[in-house]
Amino acid sequence: MKIVTILGARPQFVKASALSRGVAALNREGNSITESIVHTGQHYDIDMSDVFFSELNIPRPKLKLAASASDRTLRFSEMLAGLSPFLLQEKPDVVLVFGDTDTTLAGALAASHLSIPVAHVEAGLRSFNTAMPEETNRVLTDHMASYLFCPTTTAITNLAHEGIADSDSIKVVQCGDIQLETLKHYAQTSEPNPALKQQLDTLAGENGQFALVTLHRAENTSDRGRLSGMLDGIRKVAKSLPVVFPVHPGTRKKMQEFGLPLEDENILLLHPVGFLDMIGLLKRASLVMTDSGGLQKEAYFLQTPCVTLRRETEWVELVEHGFNDLAGVEAESIATSVKSMLNKQYDWGHTLYGKGDTSHVILETLIRSLNK
Repeated sequence: MKIVTILGARPQFVKASALSRGVAALNREGNSITESIVHTGQHYDIDMSDVFFSELNIPRPKLKLAASASDRTLRFSEMLAGLSPFLLQEKPDVVLVFGDTDTTLAGALAASHLSIPVAHVEAGLRSFNTAMPEETNRVLTDHMASYLFCPTTTAITNLAHEGIADSDSIKVVQCGDIQLETLKHYAQTSEPNPALKQQLDTLAGENGQFALVTLHRAENTSDRGRLSGMLDGIRKVAKSLPVVFPVHPGTRKKMQEFGLPLEDENILLLHPVGFLDMIGLLKRASLVMTDSGGLQKEAYFLQTPCVTLRRETEWVELVEHGFNDLAGVEAESIATSVKSMLNKQYDWGHTLYGKGDTSHVILETLIRSLNK
């Protein structure tokens, strides 16, 4: 079986590492699976890209594009112009894409145009907020895919409501969440690097408590009012709980453009951190505030309460079971949500996203189907 895996953003690198380990394991058992990786360059900053390949032992990309234009239309055209010739040359049995980024949709479009089957990992997720580019990306990708690998029963139900169901030509498979697999592999040994640990100890003091923040979605960062409100919310939280904030390059740029500095002795602003440092931060944090989808799950896997800086989430199970609270983007609601989540008791015994064998389920499904 010949797979082309198309990646472009941090969450995809994390998920792809589990699949690459799964490919290696099956090959050791006598299978013959070739995986070629394409990096579109959507995340081009070394702290958001290259570090993940080295930390997570992902095979180096066979093709690396530079599709990092700020204009989405131009970025899609750059990706398609690079992907199509490569896929024609490689002639893979299947193109595998992850999640909901522009890279996801571009990969699905390029493969579909060439009549190459598309496998979508994290299929069926819906926020039902069509103003989010990610929502459009995931819906369109699902409707082009031949293999839809769903993390939850909710995702399968969402697909069924859109007329997508398991059939002779389409495989819809509940496989659990692939991020869990990566977390299980690295969580026991991941700790912040010594320099970062020293900064945390200084910031958090004797009790060691702090909140971890990430913020990157365009719907939040490109609107000055929304971004200002969220930064004000972070300041309110920092009055009683120190805050660690690895700042996404795009967010930092918007903060500078809008004249919204975040200078506070109780807020530690960092450059983006690698996956292992982030897991170390999550393990130590008292709570995480984020607009990221992937970090919501990583927090749950590591038993850290989460406040989501959005009005909706694809990961509805986390909200239903009380591990995650939707705070919105207003300063007061963010501060109130954080206070509530810090004072709650949690039952972490639920198993919401499978048992950590997602890559095996995906690869075995593809092998059986393609070898018919």
